[in-house]
Amino acid sequence: MKRISIIIVSFTAVISLCSAGYFVSSYQTLEETMPQPVVSKELPKAENEAFKEGEILSYRLHYGVMDAGEIIMEVKPDVMEVAGRKVYHIVGNGYSKGTFDWFFKVRDRYETFMDKDAMLPWMFVRRVYEGGVTINQDYKFNHYTNKVDVGNGEKVDIPAGTQDMISAFYSARTLDLSSAKDGDVFTINSIVDKEIWPLKIRFVGREKIKCDIGTFNCLKFRPIVQKGRIFKSEDDLNVWITDDKNRVPLRAQAKLLVGSIKLDITGVKNLANPTSEIK
Repeated sequence: MKRISIIIVSFTAVISLCSAGYFVSSYQTLEETMPQPVVSKELPKAENEAFKEGEILSYRLHYGVMDAGEIIMEVKPDVMEVAGRKVYHIVGNGYSKGTFDWFFKVRDRYETFMDKDAMLPWMFVRRVYEGGVTINQDYKFNHYTNKVDVGNGEKVDIPAGTQDMISAFYSARTLDLSSAKDGDVFTINSIVDKEIWPLKIRFVGREKIKCDIGTFNCLKFRPIVQKGRIFKSEDDLNVWITDDKNRVPLRAQAKLLVGSIKLDITGVKNLANPTSEIK
C-alpha cells in the first residue's frame, strides 16, 4: 500500500484533513526553524505559471465500483514571508466515505510550505490515520545544506531539488512539457519515510478526457511502477493532465493485483490560466 499512497499523493493529492488550529503551530515552527540563507549558495529560480494562490482542486476517489473518498487540494490565498522568502502554504483535505469508511476509515492531513521562487519545500507536515494506523511526521528542509531534519535529532542527506510528497505534485505541474515526445521520462526526487524516492513519469501521448467538469484535451503520462508486488505490469497506472498552462490532473487510474483505483476531478476554482476545455 505504501507505493500506491506515494503515487496518489504525488499526482492527485492524497486523502487529507486539515485543521485551522494546526496551521498556527505549523507556521510558528516554520518561523523558528527556517534556515538562514548561505551567501555562497543561491537557491535555483523556478518559473511557475501552472497555479496561483487561492487555487482549489476537488477529487472523488473510487476503489473498484465503490465511492471511497473525497479529496480537496488548496493553495492558501495568502503568500507568507518567512526569513525573507515568499512561501506558499498548500493543504490537502479529505476523508474516506460511505461503505469504505466503515471498514477502512481514513482521516489524513498533508501540508507543505513551499518556496514560491525556488519551488522547493521548507516544511512538510503529515498526519495520517488509516484503518487504525497513525503516522505523524514533521520534516524540515534545508536546501542550502541539502539535508532534511526528520525529527529526534536525525537528519537525512538529500539530492538537490528534493521535494516532499505534496510539493512533488505541484512541482510536477511546472515541468516544461512544450517539446515532450512520446517515451520521454521525467524524474522528480522526493523524500518518503526518510528514504529518497525517484518518481519517474513517462509521457505517452495526448487524449481527450470527459469528466464532471467538462471535456478536455489532455497529456497522458504513465508513472513507472514496480511490477509484481502491487501492479501486474509497469503500464498499470495512468494519469491525465490538462494540455494547457494549468497542467491540472483530471484523472488517475491504476489496475492493482487486487482491484483498481480511480481518481476523478469534480471541481476547480481560481485557476491561473484559461483551460483546454472543448466547448
